[in-house]
Amino acid sequence: MRNIAVLSFALLSAGFMTFAVAAPKPAATTGGQIDFAGFQNLSQEVHAYRAKRLINLAQFQAMAREPNTIVLDARSAAAYAQGHIAGAINLSLPDFTAQSLATTIRDPNTRILIYCNNNFENNAPPVVLKSVRLALNIQTFINLYGYGYKNVYELGDVVNFDDPNVRWVRGS
Repeated sequence: MRNIAVLSFALLSAGFMTFAVAAPKPAATTGGQIDFAGFQNLSQEVHAYRAKRLINLAQFQAMAREPNTIVLDARSAAAYAQGHIAGAINLSLPDFTAQSLATTIRDPNTRILIYCNNNFENNAPPVVLKSVRLALNIQTFINLYGYGYKNVYELGDVVNFDDPNVRWVRGS
């Protein structure tokens, strides 16, 4: 009888352990604060829009001199301090929030000109090339558009920061 009780207990314990190991773990949740499907939809929407807003360096520089236009450098503050296009203001992409954009840009109808490391052939600090699929311009454009700043134009040329037409300002 004792052997049957021990065997029953062992089988029951094994069954519970199997259930515990095989039981599905609850899925991680972001509490609705991260929406990858929404990001994919936004990216699709921006794709065609952005294609019509790529401009060459001459257009970029001419627009930069017009009223109600800003040149936005979304690289890190450290990279911006090392060098940037003349007249650019800096708001690092990781710092984009509705509030920081409203404080920096104010009017969502302002024309915003953007550029990133991958616009420069130099591939030297402070514009070291990023993975082509992850170029900062892409995320910057999508984020600005997603926050309601849709009057965005992107430098479509690859340039050299030593070219005087770029109007590169060297920092420290």
